[in-house]
Amino acid sequence: MRKAPQQARSRVMVERIIAAGRAVLVERGYDAFSTNRVATTAGISPGSLYQYFPDKTAILDIVIDRYWEEVAERVAASLADRIGSFGPAMIRETADALVVALEADRELLRVVSEELPIQRSRDRRAALERRVRELTSTYLMARPDLTRRPSPATTAWVVVLAIENLATRWVLDQPAGIDRDALLDEIVALVGGYLSA
Repeated sequence: MRKAPQQARSRVMVERIIAAGRAVLVERGYDAFSTNRVATTAGISPGSLYQYFPDKTAILDIVIDRYWEEVAERVAASLADRIGSFGPAMIRETADALVVALEADRELLRVVSEELPIQRSRDRRAALERRVRELTSTYLMARPDLTRRPSPATTAWVVVLAIENLATRWVLDQPAGIDRDALLDEIVALVGGYLSA
């Protein structure tokens, strides 16, 4: 962003541009994302847009950052709410929270996962994974009786990536014959079996 908006009117304009950027990304995809389309969707001139953002990359970065922050907040809140419990219900509720977070904007998830160049979202996705992994690892260290796995950090890495990838693919693919409950049952079986092995 060129400058941090100080006045309320400027902050509203920045939010309008970001919302338009998100809409263009979802509706048109990464390849058709441009400042002209964002300006048109926001109902402003390209010159007005350039007062706040130097190029399309600056808008895109904020849209992607906010998307992953929203997902991270939902999942971290779910983990924090369940820090005192364990077992199949905790695994299921946490996996369900991730599915819900990813479903909140399925089309943006599709663009971010399948259209963006890998380097564009790698760091942001890694930050989400790291945040959830740290919470999971801390949880496992505080409750060594819950698993026979030798390393809480390694266990957290495996569990977080398995759940994230399964949830992402389920949300994007909507596989026939696998409803939400079936997915969650399988995740509980997978994670529960791994933790007790």
